[in-house]
Amino acid sequence: MNLWIKHPAAVWTGNDEAAPGGVVISGSTILELVTGSEPESAWDTTLDASDCVLLPGLINCHHHFYQTLTRAVPAALNKELFDWLVSLYPIWANLDEESIVASTETALCELMLSGCTTTTDHHYVFPSRLNHAIDLQAEVAKRLGIRAILTRGSMSLGQDQGGLPPASVVQREDAILKDSERLVKAYHQTGDGAMLQIALAPCSPFSVTEALMRDTAILARQHGVLLHTHLAETGDENDFCLETFGCRPLDYLDRVGWLADDAWLAHGIHFTDDEIRRMGQAGIAVSHCPSSNMILASGICRTKELIASGVHVGLGVDGSASNDASNMMQEVRQAFLLQRLRYGAAGFSHEDALSLATTGGAALFRRKDIGELAVGRQADLALFSLDALRFAGGSDPVASLVTCGAHRAEHVMIAGEWRVTRGELTHVDLAAVKARQRSAAASLLHRLG
Repeated sequence: MNLWIKHPAAVWTGNDEAAPGGVVISGSTILELVTGSEPESAWDTTLDASDCVLLPGLINCHHHFYQTLTRAVPAALNKELFDWLVSLYPIWANLDEESIVASTETALCELMLSGCTTTTDHHYVFPSRLNHAIDLQAEVAKRLGIRAILTRGSMSLGQDQGGLPPASVVQREDAILKDSERLVKAYHQTGDGAMLQIALAPCSPFSVTEALMRDTAILARQHGVLLHTHLAETGDENDFCLETFGCRPLDYLDRVGWLADDAWLAHGIHFTDDEIRRMGQAGIAVSHCPSSNMILASGICRTKELIASGVHVGLGVDGSASNDASNMMQEVRQAFLLQRLRYGAAGFSHEDALSLATTGGAALFRRKDIGELAVGRQADLALFSLDALRFAGGSDPVASLVTCGAHRAEHVMIAGEWRVTRGELTHVDLAAVKARQRSAAASLLHRLG
């Protein structure tokens, strides 16, 4: 059956095409952008969208689902990255299967309610009793129906070797590589419409060895999957790389074979002009994480220079312990505000911010089937109601979503299936999700005590 999403109050397609009459959905893809009063295609049912703004589904390019269990932990407040991590590692060392399932449910539900249709997760904490965390995440993502790129993260450089994490959360490198290959073979889908993919993601220069970085890149390229890591997030990281490796972070990345078009970086703040030029030439990508960067006082990503050089830049909410939310629409507003602080009121628009969260994210993931409203693209979309008091009197509906602070979608469709209707998740008992999350968070902190 074909669905006509009829006459939205406004449509932002993410491209140069217009669709004032809405879109027609057939199966899992977009059949038509409606330019007149009615579609040229046949339709069977309609959704009256006259009080909503229609957007492509938002794409989250960096997250740590498990961190939804440690929001606003007093020991980690008012600290910058390295001290923040040191205060939280002992808590995360107690993660178990219950923790992973609960936190993944919570993060995915929160993301979908905010208009997100595609997300990644960077899970890199594997205590000895938690060998199948990514398998558990895959089961939850399939059950909830979100499009996901799950990354097999890793830490192998403990404090006794000059790294930052404690020994209780690092793994042997042979075990990491073996499990990485297992996950790719078990879950990675290819081609248009892929719902679940795997990427390989050593955590950061201060938590993995050079050997693991090199071997992970070799393994990823053998199987045709993407690479992901944190890089150039803080000045402390630059200092660590200079002291430990004798070079800046980007030179280190080049040295281990990662400066290439199959890798994306989280944060990417502290780069020189020449480094940005080299990144563009290599075709690497960056996830901008504005809320996290502000909370941890890490700095401001130079998005416009990166994009101008040829770097694909997407948007990420980052972990809910350094945000403390998993809301993509709020993150769009944060990017809008923070980037205007750098580039001025005329230098970064609401459409620039929306582009990071849609077309930018699709380019970052090397996906041509998502990120915009266009014929043949996946039917991933979000509708935001303008009925709330915060939008009353707004003149430009699309701009209002960003400037007036939209935060909850009215309807969300993923691959042609409604996952949010009338502001509520379909087929999800949200009260039960919250109860499991509260129990898992309390249990995690209790085990620390």
